[in-house]
Amino acid sequence: MAESSEGEQEGKLTGGSPKLVVDEQLREMGKKAAWSVSSSKPGSGVSSLRDDNLETYWQSDGAQPHLVNIQFQRKARLQLVAIYVDFKLDESYTPSKMSIRAGDGFHNLKEIKVVELDKPTGWVYISLSGTDPRETFVNTFMLQIAVLSNHLNGRDTHVRQIKVYGPRQNPIPLQPFQFTSTEFITYSMLR
Repeated sequence: MAESSEGEQEGKLTGGSPKLVVDEQLREMGKKAAWSVSSSKPGSGVSSLRDDNLETYWQSDGAQPHLVNIQFQRKARLQLVAIYVDFKLDESYTPSKMSIRAGDGFHNLKEIKVVELDKPTGWVYISLSGTDPRETFVNTFMLQIAVLSNHLNGRDTHVRQIKVYGPRQNPIPLQPFQFTSTEFITYSMLR
């Protein structure tokens, strides 16, 4: 991986996984968010990103960058973004360079990752972890995925699915039950 000019990580991702495989310690957080896009063609809007159907897609309609905005009511701990793109079907509509930004809202988004995609077909995984091993997730109200350029200098973009994952909330590791009160957590282990 190379460093970009502003200090964010920049990486080139190739290939893609035909099947979505995610660590069981992660949970999908997209259901807790409000999703919006900068533009879309009729019938290919934001709902196509979340319908779990790889045949449908969001198609942008307008000038680049094309944006997907994911806003949470409460601060969310996010660790992984999984994006399904298909160069074989979409060709010049396939993203080639994407930026992941995080912040409290539109006014203070900060770029945390820049990724280049090389003819991907399948699920592409983008870790939101920082360079410091203690930074395993991003704590944010808003995540923005920006498509900066497409393959073959395409203008509009196709993205078939986007999933956002965060760590599962379990205060006690390897504990089969999830206690919610402080008193139960205090007496949950033998000393």
